[in-house]
Amino acid sequence: MSLYISSHVSVPEDEIELSAIRAQGAGGQNVNKVSSAVHLRFDIHASSLPEFYKQGLLALKDRRINKEGVIVIKAQQFRTQEKNREDALLRLQELIKSVARTSKARVPTRPSRSARKKRVDEKTQRGKIKSMRGKVKY
Repeated sequence: MSLYISSHVSVPEDEIELSAIRAQGAGGQNVNKVSSAVHLRFDIHASSLPEFYKQGLLALKDRRINKEGVIVIKAQQFRTQEKNREDALLRLQELIKSVARTSKARVPTRPSRSARKKRVDEKTQRGKIKSMRGKVKY
């Protein structure tokens, strides 16, 4: 079983460390008895991900990635451990996929001649309106 990132990239399940912990927050007696939350740990350096993904993940400014290069995800949204496990794996998958997307470089544009003329005319008009607000000279 693997976590598929793209058609060419997947993460073997033995590289992902999952542990069940008790969920925080309200929940009555059940929250004290059942370990339904899931703690996911994924070591970026020790993983079999391509170098491109590793560099991208390590460059991210994300609080889920610690100084040692380990991704820590805590899933406790659902009541069952299975759903929380799926949620944690899905969040890891989305985090790794986000690195693969490269944003297009912005091409700077220049305003047209008519747009520049219109801007200057509006400034002149505004200046005339403001000058009319001054004291009247007889």
